[in-house]
Amino acid sequence: MGTPIDHEEILTETTFHGLEFLTAPGRVFTPRATTEALVDAAIAHIDSQHLRVADVGTGSGVIGVSIAVAAPQVEVFATDISPEAVALARENAARHGVGDRVHVFEGDLLTPVPSEVDLVVANLPYLPEDEPRPELADEPPEAVYAPGDGLGPLRKLLQLCEAGKLAMPGFALVQYRGDVHEADCQHLPELREELDRHSAAAKA
Repeated sequence: MGTPIDHEEILTETTFHGLEFLTAPGRVFTPRATTEALVDAAIAHIDSQHLRVADVGTGSGVIGVSIAVAAPQVEVFATDISPEAVALARENAARHGVGDRVHVFEGDLLTPVPSEVDLVVANLPYLPEDEPRPELADEPPEAVYAPGDGLGPLRKLLQLCEAGKLAMPGFALVQYRGDVHEADCQHLPELREELDRHSAAAKA
């Protein structure tokens, strides 16, 4: 179970994708409007299909919950390593009446997801630790920064997709530096190479 969050002390509200969500500034990453493009891309892929969707690094749950609200035929598996994020995501899912279809697990990436999924959606930490952003100083560092070039979490996620967590002919959608990058099962190596190129360009 996720660690309960003290509502009176730290919870605030924010609007994301036209919905009102509870957030916990400084404890769980605060959703940004740029991430709405990731939700839109996922909804476009889902269309009217009955899919299993993984929201990896769910934070406050805004991505997975927004997808579940927009596509009532999908089942969402949301994961996060933060117990506080897990508790908050569950609360937001219940708040919007999708708690029966948004299953929130504490754990790393796709590891706790109990089955293959058809669509992976992820907004993971990707900034290198040597690239501090003053505008993100109030966010939990583990939700923003990753060691080395910052791409470690995304590389590991794509490896898990290739290892069988993403069912054929599924898609992976990831956000990197404000843009949505995607690939189907057969082109995950190309997506990895694309992210590497963008990372190298950002450091140039």
